[in-house]
Amino acid sequence: MKLLLSVLVLAGVASAVRNGIDFIQPVSVATFQCVKNAGYSFVIPRVFTSLGKVDSTGVNNVKNARAAGLTDVDGYVFPCLSTSCPSAGNQVKAALDALKAAGTHVSTLWLDIERLAWPANHASNRAFIEAMVAEAKAYGQQVGIYSNYYNWQDIVGLDYHGQSSLMLWWAAYDGVKDFSKFAAFGGWTRPTIHQWQGTTAGPCGISVDMNYVP
Repeated sequence: MKLLLSVLVLAGVASAVRNGIDFIQPVSVATFQCVKNAGYSFVIPRVFTSLGKVDSTGVNNVKNARAAGLTDVDGYVFPCLSTSCPSAGNQVKAALDALKAAGTHVSTLWLDIERLAWPANHASNRAFIEAMVAEAKAYGQQVGIYSNYYNWQDIVGLDYHGQSSLMLWWAAYDGVKDFSKFAAFGGWTRPTIHQWQGTTAGPCGISVDMNYVP
């Protein structure tokens, strides 16, 4: 009986593991159905680009994923950081307004905080992130942070714990689908999602990053 219970417990743990993908290319409803049938339960298209514009391809991907029967459909904002870009809040607003106009929504809006053109001033970077988060919350939108130890260190400093109440999408291409190599930073002691493999040939012919939720 003990052996049977152990097998059942292990089976329960195994069934709880979820695999997901993030990507930027256009994906049809039929391809999303293929992704779902291949055992991927969540997808995260980009919905705003570092050029300061809504990613209309990503917005349509969100819509198509939901039409294919996927219910865990997120989106991510890659912030635009030059002086010609919209304000931090307006970037989030534009993404959410575009999703609403398309008749769809994301479960979680992730803010991509990685090294690309961020100023050296930690205080201004913190304020930028805080403004994005505040705008998402003002919309009633669940929001999370995409980052890792070194990106966080360089952009806002490891002593900044201002977003630790949000979910963390942890980027670490270690090739292992678990959290065993996670090192605490920014007030987070455990991530929600692990992006464990970078650009690769994914399911159903899509070029993706691979993600894991235990």
